[in-house]
Amino acid sequence: MQVAGHPAADEIGKPPRHVVSMNLCTDQLAMLIAAPGQLHSVSVLATEAQSSAMAQEARQYAVNHGLAEEIFLMKPDLVLAGSFSTRATVAMLRRLDIRVEEFAPEASFADIGANVRRMGELLRQEGRAEALLQGFTATLARYAQQPEKHPLAALYYANSYTSGASTMAGETVERAGLRNLGRELGLSGTAKLPLETLVMNAPDAVVSGNPEGAPSLAYENLVHPALRAVLQGRGFVNVPDKYTLCGTPFTAEAVRILAEARASLSR
Repeated sequence: MQVAGHPAADEIGKPPRHVVSMNLCTDQLAMLIAAPGQLHSVSVLATEAQSSAMAQEARQYAVNHGLAEEIFLMKPDLVLAGSFSTRATVAMLRRLDIRVEEFAPEASFADIGANVRRMGELLRQEGRAEALLQGFTATLARYAQQPEKHPLAALYYANSYTSGASTMAGETVERAGLRNLGRELGLSGTAKLPLETLVMNAPDAVVSGNPEGAPSLAYENLVHPALRAVLQGRGFVNVPDKYTLCGTPFTAEAVRILAEARASLSR
């Protein structure tokens, strides 16, 4: 049953005309792929420069806070959500016969390609999606040459977490010609990396999103004297969170930053 005043959940053969995204990652994919005027609203997170690689572009759209009531009143014919987006909102919108498509978080570069193509299909903008992927692939190809030396890098986040095997962050490090300490320790997914273990393995660099940011208990290990001593003459590599929080073509920028850091470490 169609809700009064709202488009049918799926108008066969026609691109959606009034799209709302309520997830930071789908926000950015939709902004990159949607035709002019097709995307109506993005989440408030998309406007925040620390977390979004398209914060400035996001300000031209209506902003939503992931609430079912506000999204319903926007009369979307397609809502884009993450698989971990507010479950109550997703359930309510579906009960109101509004089409909601969910995207799982990317765990690899292959997932980035799959989600870009899926976004293109949903928006009926397959050509724009393929052009985007071609640019992404070309950028990655610049850093595809395998260096003679592969310095050891430790991904280190708030509260002493790292990324091991089967993670997009880990693959990003390896595509830049670095070895991932998490993988070498046998870790998979996101896992705790005690400071003592990190120091004992003496990585050539520690990769973090914002080690020089405002003081925070979550990042206190990054300023620990033992870690600073190990990294003396080497140091931190700052890869802004906005390039790694979501699996988008902007992840290529994270590869570039890491590849340049690797080149300096290999000298």
